Amino acid sequence: MSQKPTEWVAEIDRITAKFEREFAEMSLEQIYWKPHPEVWSIGENIQHLIQLNSSYFPMFQELKDGKYQKPWSGNFSFIYNLIGNSIYKSVSDGRKKKIKTFASWEPKIGGTHQDIVQKFTKHQQELKSWITKLAPQFGKNVVINSPINKLLPYTLDKAMDIIVAHEDRHFQQALEVKEAIKKAP
Repeated sequence: MSQKPTEWVAEIDRITAKFEREFAEMSLEQIYWKPHPEVWSIGENIQHLIQLNSSYFPMFQELKDGKYQKPWSGNFSFIYNLIGNSIYKSVSDGRKKKIKTFASWEPKIGGTHQDIVQKFTKHQQELKSWITKLAPQFGKNVVINSPINKLLPYTLDKAMDIIVAHEDRHFQQALEVKEAIKKAP
């Protein structure tokens, strides 16, 4: 079996610990403070990760149950490799470029969730559980589509790479907001 699931779980644990260490003790006001109206707060970054990752879970259930229908474009490796690699590159570029998310993945909450870091920690446990449940599928070029756009196919393995890199990207974004809080009047 591939070592990738073990690596993803370890990386998710590392990211979760960073979120807890940096943000768990912050006040509600700090969690939802925005340095600019166009910049997400720490809480909004966390909510976005929960929303985006959770959008994969119904597809993961179908895969586990053997009911998932591979997208038609999943028959062409050059397409799903190109798309998967492009998405991965965009989320793992060290935040060199700002990326606009799909409206369905924009945070839907206001500043009322004091326990958003705890919710994220619980969510991360569920994500790791899916990795364990899907372990037999990894390393087999199982092709899925983006939960937001059926025209964007990539492998299940690449989806996990994207999810983990995306979480790290938003940790960095949330950390920038925390630094801005320190500098705010």
